[in-house]
Amino acid sequence: MDQTRAKTIRELFVEIKLSCSEEENNIQVCGVTDDSRQVRPGMLFVAVTGITVDGHRFIADAVANGCVAVLASRDFGGECPVPLLRIDDTGGALGYLAAAFYDYPCRRMKMIGVTGTNGKTTSTYLLEGMIHDAGGIPGIIGTVSVRYKGSESPASLTTPQPVELQRTLWRMHQAGITHVAMEVSSHALAMQRINGVWFDVVLFTNITRDHLDFHGSMEEYFSQKEKLFASHLKRDGKGVVMLDGNPGEVDGESEAWGDRLVRVLAEGNHPVITCGIGKGLIRSRKFQFDLQGIRAEIVAAEEEYLLNSPLVGLFNLKNLLGAIGCGKALGYDLPTACKGVERVRGVPGRLERVTVNGEAESQAAGLATVFVDYAHTPDALENVLLTLRALEPARLIVVFGCGGDRDKGKRPLMGAVAARFADVLLVTSDNPRSESPQRILEEIEDGIRGEKLSKVQGELLMRGPFRKGYDIVEERGEAIRIAIRGAGKGDVVLISGKGHECYQIVGNRKLFFDDRQQAKEQLNMARQAA
Repeated sequence: MDQTRAKTIRELFVEIKLSCSEEENNIQVCGVTDDSRQVRPGMLFVAVTGITVDGHRFIADAVANGCVAVLASRDFGGECPVPLLRIDDTGGALGYLAAAFYDYPCRRMKMIGVTGTNGKTTSTYLLEGMIHDAGGIPGIIGTVSVRYKGSESPASLTTPQPVELQRTLWRMHQAGITHVAMEVSSHALAMQRINGVWFDVVLFTNITRDHLDFHGSMEEYFSQKEKLFASHLKRDGKGVVMLDGNPGEVDGESEAWGDRLVRVLAEGNHPVITCGIGKGLIRSRKFQFDLQGIRAEIVAAEEEYLLNSPLVGLFNLKNLLGAIGCGKALGYDLPTACKGVERVRGVPGRLERVTVNGEAESQAAGLATVFVDYAHTPDALENVLLTLRALEPARLIVVFGCGGDRDKGKRPLMGAVAARFADVLLVTSDNPRSESPQRILEEIEDGIRGEKLSKVQGELLMRGPFRKGYDIVEERGEAIRIAIRGAGKGDVVLISGKGHECYQIVGNRKLFFDDRQQAKEQLNMARQAA
């Protein structure tokens, strides 16, 4: 916390009802935290009951470290030497308290929230380019990093914890940031991390199966996404919705999630801008894809623009349309919005091309075309594979796995998708975490078997240009080696699942591992051997 700032309890509890004495209302605090290890003299400690840790167990530690008051949802279990303030939901209060401590920085900048299963990171990169090109000063909070005005730090979570989030927004405001584009995950919404943040524009990209280990059902997953529109739009805020064909069930009737969200926004009297392929207020008409990118006619009411983007594939056209919709919601005309997104050359780990000394030299050396992508849901993987299949490669070679301690039900689904579109499939370890890597691979293989793809030893599979099949190669680096060293000119290799991540989580260890670095090393060796 910033030790030069100070607020009274009364000033902090603007958005939250708290019953306390006048003396308690006038307590001065120099910071707010829910981590007893971060308590410094003069701070307010908020005891939050989390999924695995109960902050009430650490009240004594917080007091020993010098907190001047404690906010809790139950009694301390003894006499507390500092004022013990009581409310029912301390977790929900934390974001509002942090926002008040930092004078509600979201009210001083244009805020754009992006939510959806896929496309959040790409959308924020596109918005960053657009805002900068239009003369604004963008700040970005997301899966890859937190960055603004030349400052960049790796992200530990897609959406930061409440205190860190408000501190970051305050620092952005102090640095002169005019617009913040922020990824908002369903976990963050469910855990109330963004309480105290309200948005001028919120974009819904899509919703497909993911995180059901946490949410339990698609209905609950959607309800968390919906909160961003229902509870976190500013009074004059606008919703931007990608219209997609993924249906949800409402009272036994099938309704696309995007259409359902449009209806919710209309009921809340919020303006909504719809986007889509051939439909919506912002839509594309004719479009073409190749390895060089996307060319598409974009239409918005009476405006038209011929878009040329270096991004690849139909799913990226959808990301472009959503970002352009946000631009319109921010007041940009269509050419301004489109020119801004055109300047974005690529996004880390999102269908990112890996080459040796540039694309031309890789092609001249007769090397395969290699992409690294973050796709870790059945829908995302299918979108990427459809995009690459449309490029008509000699062979489509896929390396992928699934993470441990996550939705197990999607593993066979992803195996089936990969087997359906790949010529050569090497199933490997991702981030196994506390699970057995072998067990994860077996569950993926269950889905592959349903597609009747033959199992062949990987090295042999790669030697036969007309052979189709799959193999299980647990060690990820070895799978990447087999794929790239066995591939040749005209082949496309996709290494999927980890994208920008530069680590592998095995047990409780976080080990350095970067798919892009591994791929580049193997491409170099292939060039030297040619």
